[in-house]
Amino acid sequence: MIEKRDDRDIMMVVMKSNPFVVQVKDIPVLDYPSFMDKINLLMADEGCHIVTYHAVPLGAALRFFCCIASDSDHLLILLSHEQQASPLPVLDSLTVSHPSFHMFEREIREQYGVEFTGHPWMKPVRLHNLDAGCRMQDAGIIHPASRIPYPFYSIEGEGIHEVGVGPIHAGIIEPGYFRFSCNGEKVLHLEIQLGFQHRGIESIFLEKHSGIQRAVLAESISGDTAVGHSIAHAQLLETLAGITPAKVVQSERIIALELERIAVHIGDTAALCTDIAYQFGQVVNEALRTIIINTTQSWCGNRFGKGLVRTGGSHYPLSGGFIKILLSNLKEVEERYGQITHEMFTNPSVLSRFEGIGKVSARQAGMIGAVGMAARSSGVNRDIRWSHPFQAFTDSVYEPVTLHQGDVWARAMLRKQEVEKSILLIRDLLTGKDFERDLAQPLYEFKLQPASFALSLAEGWRGEIMHSAVTDQNGNIIHYKVKDPSFHNWMALALAVRNQEISDFPLCNKSFNLSYCGNDL
Repeated sequence: MIEKRDDRDIMMVVMKSNPFVVQVKDIPVLDYPSFMDKINLLMADEGCHIVTYHAVPLGAALRFFCCIASDSDHLLILLSHEQQASPLPVLDSLTVSHPSFHMFEREIREQYGVEFTGHPWMKPVRLHNLDAGCRMQDAGIIHPASRIPYPFYSIEGEGIHEVGVGPIHAGIIEPGYFRFSCNGEKVLHLEIQLGFQHRGIESIFLEKHSGIQRAVLAESISGDTAVGHSIAHAQLLETLAGITPAKVVQSERIIALELERIAVHIGDTAALCTDIAYQFGQVVNEALRTIIINTTQSWCGNRFGKGLVRTGGSHYPLSGGFIKILLSNLKEVEERYGQITHEMFTNPSVLSRFEGIGKVSARQAGMIGAVGMAARSSGVNRDIRWSHPFQAFTDSVYEPVTLHQGDVWARAMLRKQEVEKSILLIRDLLTGKDFERDLAQPLYEFKLQPASFALSLAEGWRGEIMHSAVTDQNGNIIHYKVKDPSFHNWMALALAVRNQEISDFPLCNKSFNLSYCGNDL
């Protein structure tokens, strides 16, 4: 449903559904001062947060789209402004008043050369050593005019030293560089430099015109969130194509999503135990994670759920035989996970390493625009399943798990409680539905609504996933935008380790378990 709000002329489009699609011509174009005024008004409400702010080249101009989520009102608010691409625009920075915009403005500047006056620190997001002198060609490719060293923050003083970790790490882990400014063993500041993987995900979406190719690409954005990103992608194309999947298909998608959440949360519980040398918790949780991912594999042939979510239908409908296996495995995991987490959270040695470590306050989480479990563990009630329900979540009200301590304990306990809640949710979805049905085959060839802007949200296990697309007059996708929750939450890790012992960093890092590749699109 589209609703145009009239505040001193029409200034925004308000959507009551997720996903949504709207004709580009129906999105008001504001002058930049009016755009800033409206953003300031919306962001003054603590119940609002930024979903996306990105630029799209349209002819000789750059069209800027900004989506703000009003969580308490369950609305998505779309605004836009337009600037000529040449000469390069110079705009007042929104980050000065709203720190959660910092990554979005940095990305726009990096991709299109737009300068944001007053931005506190215009560091690269993915293109290292990019100087201010850059230009946009017709294809939207940035060519640095000159290169400078990465602008690391530096602290000077007696006893201050720096410790660098990465970008290549021990074991199997993706590249990222962490530079700690320390006073003795205490961390004063952590600088996180990402962008070492240049995969070109968003541009590949434009190159691939086959539905199956795009589906495979979506589930490869962040390997541990294959189902979450696949759902965001599938429902984006479905809303553009006017496709409504069957209710049982929607329920199956959410069952897969919650299985993914359970598997990762239990795996992260094991990782947290590893970092505090609690071997009993590590081995038990690793075994329980294996039960869950093997369950997913028995469903679709892949432990991570790849191939399971497809536009319009599914190759792997639930069968009565598999449902029995699923319910049996969930019962076993529920009982054993309850036992091991009881042992963990009553163990003084475990509690001494979890409690009070890596705290992020509700105020900090709100300022940086944290999403998902990083927000909810700090007392910010931010969950797309509740605020902007999608798929089977539209049929009932989901109540998020929210804790207030904001430390490693809270992020571990949130995992425990979400695992328990996800198991109950799957059982509810399996009750009273006829999954024994004719196979609803996926649709890979379909026409998309022309000259449109579409946006889709899903709540992955880390948090809010966004996929957005713009189509031309022929219905071809000319711009595709992806946002992983890690794009918001890496700053939360940097804040969590301030005034901590540097030896606490691995534990803090595991308590968030953010995605490198989710940032390095």
